[in-house]
Amino acid sequence: MDIHEHPLYKEDVKRVAELPLPWEKIQDVSILISGATGLIGSFLIDVLMWRNTYKKANCRILALGRSEEKAKRRFAYCRDSSLIHFLSHDINEPLQLQTDETIEYVLHLASNTHPVAYATDPIGTITTNIIGLKNMLDFSVQHHAKRFAFASSNEIYGENRGDQELFDEHYCGYIDCNTLRAGYPESKRCGEALCQAYMKQKGLDVVIPRLTRSYGPTMLDSDTKAISQFIKKAVNGEDIVLKSAGNQYYSYTYMADAVSGLLTVLLLGKMGEAYNIADQHSDITLKDLAATLAKIAGTKVIFEIPDATEKAGYSKATKARLDGKKLGFFNWRPFYNIEDGLYKTLIILKDILGDK
Repeated sequence: MDIHEHPLYKEDVKRVAELPLPWEKIQDVSILISGATGLIGSFLIDVLMWRNTYKKANCRILALGRSEEKAKRRFAYCRDSSLIHFLSHDINEPLQLQTDETIEYVLHLASNTHPVAYATDPIGTITTNIIGLKNMLDFSVQHHAKRFAFASSNEIYGENRGDQELFDEHYCGYIDCNTLRAGYPESKRCGEALCQAYMKQKGLDVVIPRLTRSYGPTMLDSDTKAISQFIKKAVNGEDIVLKSAGNQYYSYTYMADAVSGLLTVLLLGKMGEAYNIADQHSDITLKDLAATLAKIAGTKVIFEIPDATEKAGYSKATKARLDGKKLGFFNWRPFYNIEDGLYKTLIILKDILGDK
């Protein structure tokens, strides 16, 4: 079974696609999405295609990514639709279309987002968030975009200074910029500043959704985030491997909730503003996260020393909990807490893998 056929996954897609949002803004428009086959991008495209199918949205999707083969597999169910087109492209190179048509919305979701990538491809991590972003911003100006969304990260907040339990959108903690691991958070910070520059100098309308640690059945097999590794072990019925004391206290977001927040920011957010997509019901320590997954899977948690590559890519932040009140002003609420989101992820992935 493909993921889009799973009844629980279809339930998530329908739930987000029927949210009380101003969907008329994406009626009869074109949307460009980078990172189209990623955890967030793929689910977002499924939601938009649901709107096309059941609500006659006539929303043309330009799905941008490096692997055409991967995109054709992931979106095989759309092969007969004229409303989705895949563009194979490295966003570190300028993007050119054969037409000057208006692309009303551009969403830059492409990024290295897991520890091994930070450690093994630090240059690519930085350039995607700065050079790739610049190319997408230039494209948006050229094609007269109504709005641009830059998917930023909870990592821009850096280390908790001990003065605030929850990070609101104005918090700024410490990052040691002279380290390999700083490439991801510092390039996201720079990316946000670049967006502000394009607003001022080019008049581009930009919003910045700040995603926290996201998970769900659309996660990539190559993802090396701790939660993704835990989920893979749980799906396979194996013991959960914890590679630290597990005292890190973070915010997490289920895939459907991350996309519902992203769409809320895109369609309702104020120009130039950043918005945390987070809810305290999904804040959890790493050791409790491991224990929760082990309980669901019927296994146990074991400790293992990380290798040098893994250790180099780990975040140094020990507490990073985001304040989601600002997005809540738009009546955004998540569908799932951490336990329910993890349970649903495991059920969907087990059923999909069991059919292969």
